[in-house]
Amino acid sequence: MGTALAVGGDLAAAPNVNPSVLLVPLDLADESIARSVLALQRKSYAVEAALIGSDDIPQLTETLEELRAAGLDWLGTFDETGLAGAVSWKILDDGTVDIHRLVVAPRAFRRGVASALLDELDACFPGRPMLVSTGRDNGPALELYRRRGFRVAREREAVPGLWVAELARGGPAAQG
Repeated sequence: MGTALAVGGDLAAAPNVNPSVLLVPLDLADESIARSVLALQRKSYAVEAALIGSDDIPQLTETLEELRAAGLDWLGTFDETGLAGAVSWKILDDGTVDIHRLVVAPRAFRRGVASALLDELDACFPGRPMLVSTGRDNGPALELYRRRGFRVAREREAVPGLWVAELARGGPAAQG
């Protein structure tokens, strides 16, 4: 795995990088990386907010301090413009991979970025159960997860008017 370079407060991509090939750990202790992740997250969740008809997604208003304090592991990928996508997760006590965020820059939609990030998680944690959530009405995300073997385990109202689908693959939650 390579590394990203910070330039002018934003991440600069290595030249001629194919986002489906170069995946790097992201260290949010580095301020420029954390700011790039926060900016990417806001752009990505703004698209989801439009799809689901709600801008009450907590990540849209999350501060840099809150993002860093979440204690998540991060992996990112780059294109010629910079950070193109990122995924974060925690490992639960039972070994389940709990995917917290999967964000892709709108400029990189439909280029395999999300699949490359999920492929890497699968390679890092082969055979482990996985959990993920998305807006109940986010058709593109639901389709991506279904193609990867996830099943809706339950739906819940996260905040008034914001419905979330929780999906699982492997393990007991996926059987329901």
